Amino acid sequence: MTQALQDTPVQYIKGIGPKRAKSLARLGINTLWDALLYLPFRYEDRRVSGRISDLRYDTFQAVSGRVLSAEVKETPRGKMKIFELVITDGSGVLTGKWFNQPYLKRLFRVGDRVILSGVVKRNSYWGVGYEMHSPEFEVLEDEDTEQIHSSRIVPVYRSTGGLTTRQLRSMMYAILSHALNGLSEYMPEEILSRYRLPPLREAIQNIHFPSDRVSLEELNELRSPYHQRLAFDELFFLQAGLAALRRKMTLRRGVSSDAPGRLRSALLGMLPFSLTGAQKRVVDEIIEDMRRPYPMNRLLQGDVGSGKTVVALLAMLQAVESGYQAALMAPTEILAEQHYLNIHPLLKELGLRVALLTGSTRQRPLDEISSGQTNIVVGTHALIQGEVKFKHLGLVVIDEQHRFGVLQRAALRRKGANPDVLVMTATPIPRTLSLTMYGDLNYSVIDELPPNRRPIVTKHFRHTERGLLRGVLRGELRKGRQVYMVYPAIEDSERFDLKSVLAGEREVRAEFPEYRVGVLHGRMRPQEREETMRAFKEGEIDILVCTTVVEVGVDVPNASVMVIEHAERFGLAQLHQLRGRVGRGPYQSYCFLVTYGRLTEEARRRVEVMVKYQDGFRIAEEDFRLRGPGELFGTKQSGMPDLKVADLLRHSRLLAAARQEAFKLVEEDGELRNWPLLRQMVERFWKGKVEIFRTS
Repeated sequence: MTQALQDTPVQYIKGIGPKRAKSLARLGINTLWDALLYLPFRYEDRRVSGRISDLRYDTFQAVSGRVLSAEVKETPRGKMKIFELVITDGSGVLTGKWFNQPYLKRLFRVGDRVILSGVVKRNSYWGVGYEMHSPEFEVLEDEDTEQIHSSRIVPVYRSTGGLTTRQLRSMMYAILSHALNGLSEYMPEEILSRYRLPPLREAIQNIHFPSDRVSLEELNELRSPYHQRLAFDELFFLQAGLAALRRKMTLRRGVSSDAPGRLRSALLGMLPFSLTGAQKRVVDEIIEDMRRPYPMNRLLQGDVGSGKTVVALLAMLQAVESGYQAALMAPTEILAEQHYLNIHPLLKELGLRVALLTGSTRQRPLDEISSGQTNIVVGTHALIQGEVKFKHLGLVVIDEQHRFGVLQRAALRRKGANPDVLVMTATPIPRTLSLTMYGDLNYSVIDELPPNRRPIVTKHFRHTERGLLRGVLRGELRKGRQVYMVYPAIEDSERFDLKSVLAGEREVRAEFPEYRVGVLHGRMRPQEREETMRAFKEGEIDILVCTTVVEVGVDVPNASVMVIEHAERFGLAQLHQLRGRVGRGPYQSYCFLVTYGRLTEEARRRVEVMVKYQDGFRIAEEDFRLRGPGELFGTKQSGMPDLKVADLLRHSRLLAAARQEAFKLVEEDGELRNWPLLRQMVERFWKGKVEIFRTS
């Protein structure tokens, strides 16, 4: 029956119909199952709290009484009609007032027993007596009628135009009455028992219309056992899908890069530095994976400046020496160009051919790639276009994975016969998120920065303190250091009062006439960008005025100052990435956050976090708390299913439990054939994303 609930439109429930179904659709409620998962966002205690004479002013209370009078009154000059309902329970009198709703008079008769729920106020004219303005009400037809708007803990749903909260509650009650008996349990009993989770039917019933035994506090904090059950289910479906994806990869034959590693040794001999212990450990993990006959699927995570690129290059050399091609995909042209410029000289010395392939690349070496003459291809999304063919693609390295979707990763994998995949990110991710976004990947972390790396001094300047800031910059420039100045926009805009790169360039040239100023932004032609970055890297430019195109991948050891204009407009992850562009040489480096106008509470907190912390993982945790998982998770970009009930922050412990149980079950029963209902739920959860259980 659960399948039927997932397919039955809500309009067929009595009292809804096509018109109201359209309003429900705006809330994402199309089927009965959608409705069951549309949870109240808060709960009100409308249980009758005692006698009218015991009411307390300015508190939310509910009382029961009989109607003494129901009259519509007009204010002087007839500007407003007020419906007044006077009730008594024998101990006192309470007046309910509704403004410009005279039609309510038709609902009440003298002698009716009713319940009113609302905030208790004093009579504004007399200063004594009890009133409620626009209270919720319920007319009690007989003693046995089950009340849904009062006399209980009442659910409050987010509504939409065309539906009042009261109407929506009535519809949800009707849907629940129809659907509850059709719910079938899909979760294994032993799992529910292990985590003391209630049965599905009980959970759905008590989330929508809780019994008096349920804690109001737990309900409002969305941590009741019933919320826990539905959150666990959702996290289980997510993790079961990831477990199935990982299993699918291990069932496929892949490439085996089992070369002895001469090219890797040659590269290490050319480098002017030694690998850190963490880099060596991670290289060993990756090479061990690549030597296996099934596809590697590994995440390489490391803070800015930890040396991920050289690790990726060593992996690519392992693939090339084993007779395969390697591809490195970056999210932006400028980052792809930077990777190309950094690795090209090294690979050329090793006698290897490397090509750059972006949307702007004029010479597209497609024949050399398809014939296998090109050993390594560096590029952007252009790499996954249909015209690009590889002869023997053995390794795909994806940089800054959070900018690519799961489906894009799969598209690049299809360019070869199940090549190894190495995903890199410099964006530190809290463990709860990494278990979710990268749950189908093995995990390597470079948790050690190169030796002699000094902490970057981070300071906050208001825009009114520019004179002080100029003095600090001039001091660094006199030492021969270089400066980044990052702006949020390329040119001035009337819509947004932001400093732009073009305006900033004019100001900087006027303020520092004796120094060489360069400009870099995304609208420049690739050749211009390449030439500007080369000049900055070689010390021909003292101050680089730019947008966030320098956020990732740019490595200039002599640059010791990062100035971020309008720092209040940037997110924590981006601020941390930008700061990571300096501090790459032996000099003390600085990051100056310049803010404008009155800061929002969140912007102020972001600046405080940046000034206080250097560690990317700590910053990621703070970002997680500030923004919540929704934005960080970025389900639209990542290709992951949406979470409707679970909250990765609130339910982090549940996530770990759900992952453990899901991976264990998929390991025992790869396609969940012994659990057909559960398999159906997992497939439905992932529908439209990837086919979970198809092994071909």
